[in-house]
Amino acid sequence: MDKVWLTFDLDKDAGGGVDAPLAREDLVLFARSVGFDPDARQEEVLRAKGRRVILNCSRQWGKSTLAAMVAVERLYRRPGSLVLVAAETEKQSGELVRRVEGILGRLRVKVRGGRLANGSRIVGLPGEKGAVRGYSAVSLLLIDEAAQVPDSLYRTLRPMLAVSDGDLWLMSTPFGKRGFFYEIWERGGAEWERFSVPGTECARIPREFLEEEGRELGPVWFGQEYLCEFVDCGDEVFSRELVERAVVRIDGLEFSR
Repeated sequence: MDKVWLTFDLDKDAGGGVDAPLAREDLVLFARSVGFDPDARQEEVLRAKGRRVILNCSRQWGKSTLAAMVAVERLYRRPGSLVLVAAETEKQSGELVRRVEGILGRLRVKVRGGRLANGSRIVGLPGEKGAVRGYSAVSLLLIDEAAQVPDSLYRTLRPMLAVSDGDLWLMSTPFGKRGFFYEIWERGGAEWERFSVPGTECARIPREFLEEEGRELGPVWFGQEYLCEFVDCGDEVFSRELVERAVVRIDGLEFSR
């Protein structure tokens, strides 16, 4: 695979340029160049080719770090790019933005107000749909803990990709059989590139810890938090299966019984 050396533009007082290796269409070398050594499953995600990526993973697997790598690469390979980070709360989206800035800091690249010297910028959004309007020509939209994000916010964000034909990444641990994250995972079209990574495939989580969590959480919550399972968690008035059995589908139309 061809290797490309990118020299980043820095401010004059930043101490000079920093070269970082980047394989074409491969973020693995880039991740390693900034001190992150991805495991085999993380390498699979970093090599995703699609414009629509959905990642269903265990808690503590490292999805936010992977998302930060994707964001940093986009900010530099495409000058003038706008990267938006969304989550259920502004605190969560801000945490991912700080991860991005931390990686840039290791490269001695300055970010002022979310803006880089090449005109790219990254913005962490609040969780309210009424407060996120106004952005357009988005190059990359990252939605962290997407299963927790309201459908209304997701529907507000998607049109921001229209003009730029931007990329969309959804990353989350499951949270019940509901919402756009579940629907896309179960019924989304072929345009979605899917990755499922349970905690049992993460070498960084000790087997003894998983066994303890299984005993403490019980099979339902353990299945959700660590095994990537979409389960009815008991807080819904009706189970997903009961709702679906109560719907009649005729010629593509749906009617309640």
